[in-house]
Amino acid sequence: MSILALRGRVVLPDSILEDAAVVCRDGRIAEVSKRLPRGVTAVECEGWIVPGFVDIHVHGGAGADYMDGTADAVRIANLAHLQRGTTTVFPTTTTGSPAQIERMLRACREVRDGWRKDSARIAGVHLYGPYFAETKVGCHSVDGRRDPTANEYEQYFKLGIVKIATCAAELPGATAFYRAARKRGCLITCGHSEATWADMDRGFHAGMRHVDHFWCAMSSVPSLRARHGTPMQASMAEFVLANPDMSTEVIADGQHLSKELLEFAYRMKGAKRLCLVTDANRAMAMPAGRYRFGPAEDGAWFESNGKVGFVPGSGLASSVVGLETMVRNMKKMTSATLPEVVRMASLTPAERAGVALEIGSIEPGKFADLAVIDARMRVKRVFLEGEEVRRG
Repeated sequence: MSILALRGRVVLPDSILEDAAVVCRDGRIAEVSKRLPRGVTAVECEGWIVPGFVDIHVHGGAGADYMDGTADAVRIANLAHLQRGTTTVFPTTTTGSPAQIERMLRACREVRDGWRKDSARIAGVHLYGPYFAETKVGCHSVDGRRDPTANEYEQYFKLGIVKIATCAAELPGATAFYRAARKRGCLITCGHSEATWADMDRGFHAGMRHVDHFWCAMSSVPSLRARHGTPMQASMAEFVLANPDMSTEVIADGQHLSKELLEFAYRMKGAKRLCLVTDANRAMAMPAGRYRFGPAEDGAWFESNGKVGFVPGSGLASSVVGLETMVRNMKKMTSATLPEVVRMASLTPAERAGVALEIGSIEPGKFADLAVIDARMRVKRVFLEGEEVRRG
């Protein structure tokens, strides 16, 4: 029997337990209490003990994109995120050909099935591209965008690894896609979309409950007016803010959204319906330079300045930092408490993705996935199923 005990300030979903011990046995949390069991010595931790982070929207890191479609690329990206406190990931597709997407799904399944705690755990894949609105492709390759067809997406679902499924709600076939994803227990999302309230409502009744990276590549009242004229139409933003069952996510890298927008999102949705995500690309943990977004062979080019990805003369191209940075910024830039900020990066995404029985919070019975953060909100130590991860 392997035993690990950490003592310090333990961040729970709604409070901080001062001078407490987290006792882990055989890879799972056994107890959280003020007293240690007899014969157990605790490792004293400065700062806070938090649950390992959970990223439901992430494309890569350390030079690798999941769409490269190899087990090596998947492990490289997963390790880069693990070293920054993210213990569970949902590798995320971009636009691309059916063969490229299936290649990525199979590579992620291979790594998941052969996992040896050598990188972040894969809890499922986020099927994100290719079902985007043509006008909202963003930094993704437009050539790989298309409307959903059952012949294509059923092949992806049959692989048994898709756990989050995105489609622009206004596309032909979107409702059928949502119903197929709901049948398989996926978190169903709308992203890269010009959806109206009516489109969103139709999607909601088919099972859609989440919107990807709020304010990024999504419809707005002005964009819908340009397409539909008057009377002006309510957009994705209004639907999400008005519906308490809808969740969303923000990229809190300090580059995509201002502190006022982060505060607004927190106040409107709260910590139980707002997730922190990285949307990180292969340039995370890499020097500034030029990179491909998506498959290495033909993904769209973008540049990184070390702070954010961007397409010169166009717009941003996802983030280049980990969830550690998102947590730090959200705490600094908003009125959210530390337990709320940590929840947004752990328990809330775990709940929305349907994996909270095993991960996402420091509770007995869950995997002992933990991180220790210091007073500056920087990750100092990471534990995966009770074993410390070598960092550097």
